[in-house]
Amino acid sequence: MLVEIPDPSIILSVIFAFVVGIVGLFVYQRVRPYIKLNEKADVSQLERLEYYERQLIDMKIRLDALEIQGIEEKHEDPNTELKDFIAKLVEKQEKIDEDNVPLVQKVEHSLENNDLPTNFSKIDYNNPTDYVLHLITDKAMTSRDIQVTLKKSREHTSRLLKKLFDDGLVQRNENSKPYTYSITEKGTAKINHQPLVQ
Repeated sequence: MLVEIPDPSIILSVIFAFVVGIVGLFVYQRVRPYIKLNEKADVSQLERLEYYERQLIDMKIRLDALEIQGIEEKHEDPNTELKDFIAKLVEKQEKIDEDNVPLVQKVEHSLENNDLPTNFSKIDYNNPTDYVLHLITDKAMTSRDIQVTLKKSREHTSRLLKKLFDDGLVQRNENSKPYTYSITEKGTAKINHQPLVQ
């Protein structure tokens, strides 16, 4: 059996590759300590992962022990605190809404309970002029408050208030924004001397 000897160039290239590999390994061993200095962040993360892994194993052991003893977990609603907080907010909002009820709604509530104030005893709800004059008798109101109370459009309320202002039945406080409207002496005389329909 004949064995072929490779060309000398092939033998030299294999030897050269071997030498380059050994030199590369030597250089890597010398540079490696400096590379480790830059990888310290990774070491701290590995330590943290090991810590959490130990914690999880500990919790798993405790859970298994509880199941063996037959103690069941309490099934609490995780959103209990959130639900309590929302309930408190709703209560506060209802209280605020009760405090900010428009005057007409308070009067309507009084009508249901038959405890009427004297100046609201006979209001014609079909006549918006008289109704608005009765509304602003005790306290000044903004056009928005009057609009909400009348349940009319903003344009309708604006036209009505302009007419009342032009007739001298209401006065407009232009120092406040939005403007507030209050009744004048002429307006008070109109609602006091006029027979009101029940």
